[in-house]
Amino acid sequence: MVESQGHIEVEIVWPQPEGPRHWRLRLPVGSTAGAALAAIAHDENGLQDLLEGQSLGIFARRIELDQVLQEGDRLEIYRPLQLDPKEARRRRATRTR
Repeated sequence: MVESQGHIEVEIVWPQPEGPRHWRLRLPVGSTAGAALAAIAHDENGLQDLLEGQSLGIFARRIELDQVLQEGDRLEIYRPLQLDPKEARRRRATRTR
């Protein structure tokens, strides 16, 4: 991916039960994570509602919607936890007893 003529290329990844969804976008330099989400939501009906309020990260580092993206960033959309990790450990410990 090479920055050219005021644009950057980024990847967006969103894990789903049926398998991860991937998008590659070419955005203007200075674009934010929010702008990238808006770009994919614009192309796919109903996606905006699904993405609202989701946690985001770049290479596993949490970010906010106003984070400016850089060339080659991998924007990750995190799904909410189905179960609190502490509760999951408790349940596993109870089953093994």
